[in-house]
Amino acid sequence: MFVERAWVLQRFVRGLVLSLLVIASVRSQTAPRYEATIDSLSRHPLPQWYADAKFGIFIHWGLYSVPGWAPLIHPEHDFTSQEYITHNPYAEWYLNSMRLDGSPTQVYHREHYGADYGYYNFAAIFNREIKKWNPSAWAKLFREVGAKYVVLTTKHHDGFTLWPSSTENPYLPKDRQHAVRDIVGELASSVREQGLRMGVYYSGGYDWTFVPGPIREAGDYQKVKPQGEAYGKYVDAQMRELIERYHPAVLWNDIDYPKSGQPLAIIAEYYNTIPDGVVDDRFGVKHSDFESPEYENRDKISEKKWEECRGLGRSFGYNRAEGEAETISARDLIHLLVDIVSKNGNLLLDIGPEADGTVPEVQMKPLLALGAWLRMNGEAVYGTHPWKRAVGETTEGTQVRFTQRDSEVYATLLGRPRAETVTIKSVSLAPDSKVVLLGCPEQLTWRQKVHDVEIDLPSSFPEQDAYVVRMTGSVDQ
Repeated sequence: MFVERAWVLQRFVRGLVLSLLVIASVRSQTAPRYEATIDSLSRHPLPQWYADAKFGIFIHWGLYSVPGWAPLIHPEHDFTSQEYITHNPYAEWYLNSMRLDGSPTQVYHREHYGADYGYYNFAAIFNREIKKWNPSAWAKLFREVGAKYVVLTTKHHDGFTLWPSSTENPYLPKDRQHAVRDIVGELASSVREQGLRMGVYYSGGYDWTFVPGPIREAGDYQKVKPQGEAYGKYVDAQMRELIERYHPAVLWNDIDYPKSGQPLAIIAEYYNTIPDGVVDDRFGVKHSDFESPEYENRDKISEKKWEECRGLGRSFGYNRAEGEAETISARDLIHLLVDIVSKNGNLLLDIGPEADGTVPEVQMKPLLALGAWLRMNGEAVYGTHPWKRAVGETTEGTQVRFTQRDSEVYATLLGRPRAETVTIKSVSLAPDSKVVLLGCPEQLTWRQKVHDVEIDLPSSFPEQDAYVVRMTGSVDQ
């Protein structure tokens, strides 16, 4: 009996291996092969999963999470302003800011750690704290709040990596080069177990171990970009490690790519390894799958796919100084996502965990509220595309954002209707169209009022920060 079972198992394994080989062969024959040219890379189609996802979680976590501090007195993100550079609200720029004479971060660092305490001393603390981190808890949270993909900062400008890179940094001691846990690998496994896609961020443009800086004025932004041959090889090698080890769904480079590197070759290798992967527009070449504005809103539908990246507060990295006043409210976050999606964008929303992986309560509140709203209204977001226009309003003056899927048009009201009816301006419905308020089961009665549509609302409906009216049938403007 044992021999017979072993024989059956052996046949099964052989059949499985053969099937996998056949699938791989078919894929290799059908998937296009990309070359290191703009012409070839430009033929890469935007993957449907990314177009449909709409919402991803960004994570800035590293040595800067140990001090976790930045000043609050510069709320705007005017990167060229001298005051902004000195009072940088990005906590992940702690290393740069602490070296600027007279800066609030330098004062903070001397008060809490001492003038002679080096930044990379934080490595021992960070490596101790991350032993408490639970990647599964993060992944479950990301799914609960409605994210469809995750992008982790694997190396920020300080050069410290969140995976055990086999490419040695010549300027850092071995015990200060990378995290003691394979954070990238552990998180990737947990994220994928929750049915989400895993992406990676990498700072190719800056590495303050190769060209220390600091950036003191706007002209220094370009001067501190490492361009030496050694750095180009270093970035290429680490990019290849990330691609080969972790197969990221998103390859998100920051700032630029060294001129001594091979960005076109890296992108081609990436597409050939992960055909449905996407790259951002910060590789310093004329190719990208999407544009990546930062703390910027757009006023109209963009033909090119775009992804707004921003923190829940003014910083990407953890800033212990931030409270509710500096953190986006649940209402504004919901409205922001709806506005972005209506204009052909995705929202990549950043969390800044503490050194031990704790997501601060002030960040959790709007995240969980967004997740609850999406569970009721997500069909107006996921898998949709822009309608004929993004922006509208009601006769009461409430702002409206439109999205569409097949024959269904969604009008999301950015506020609670103040009467028993709501009239959406410049919308025309066919006589057999059906209208529903998401979260309420019954169809709604409606009337065409010349160029506007008047809708009778249910006698009661849940209190929300935005309300979605689904219109099925022929909808015109």
